[in-house]
Amino acid sequence: MDYTKIISSLRKFGSTEQDICGHGLGVTSEQINEDVIIAPWWKPSVLPKLGEAKLLTNVAKLGIAVWNIENADRVMTYIRTGLGAPQFLEGLLPLGLTKCKRVIFIGSVGSLDPNINIGDIVIPEYSVCGDGASRYIASEDLSHDVFGEKVYPNLSMFDDTVSETKRICNEYDVKWHIAKNFSSDTITAEFAHIDAILRMDCNVIEMETAVAFRTASLMNIAMTAIFSVSDNVITKKSLVSGRSNEEMEYREFTRRKIFPEIILSVFNKKRED
Repeated sequence: MDYTKIISSLRKFGSTEQDICGHGLGVTSEQINEDVIIAPWWKPSVLPKLGEAKLLTNVAKLGIAVWNIENADRVMTYIRTGLGAPQFLEGLLPLGLTKCKRVIFIGSVGSLDPNINIGDIVIPEYSVCGDGASRYIASEDLSHDVFGEKVYPNLSMFDDTVSETKRICNEYDVKWHIAKNFSSDTITAEFAHIDAILRMDCNVIEMETAVAFRTASLMNIAMTAIFSVSDNVITKKSLVSGRSNEEMEYREFTRRKIFPEIILSVFNKKRED
């Protein structure tokens, strides 16, 4: 699929570029900055050290919200899309009509590895497609099945994310990992397929990264991802039980302190390029 095909098809049925941004994000294309942070669920309040956040819009019917975040001489856009690949896709596709150049995708990831613990930071080197939304942007032929395909971040953004994460995490003695992700369409039903997902050589799992990387590539926007481990299926520390107070405090520290430093450092490196 070509991104221009998606946009021209919308125009064919009467939509303008501003209609597309307004419906998908609730803002005009001019309100989106070159540096964008996008998250399925976290609000900027989870990462207060990023800077001062100003809410621009909250599209209640879609669950999408957009903020500007000011930090020193920088203004970044922060988008909260809502959970799942279909919802994430709706918040991401309009960015191709804006001046956005770089996106850092942040959020939670489940561990499938006893050595990747709650609160650790994860950078996915790729994501295996396990979602249905990806089929709509992978090809003009809806019968083309991309389930099981590996989808990759932008190499330059990935390399910068790895180098900055290594530097910052070593300073604070925080554990970090380069991981192989699986993007699932469901939380509840995925447990019946954990063994199959492990056989795909994946060691973390979440819901949006495969469609995110594929869409960013279509739009010629550089994207990387940074995750916080929220649970570990293998060690029976789930989202609803088994996690200790110490583990949750460690996770809170890495999100509030480490994530903002990595994000700002990666954007600074790209500015210098």
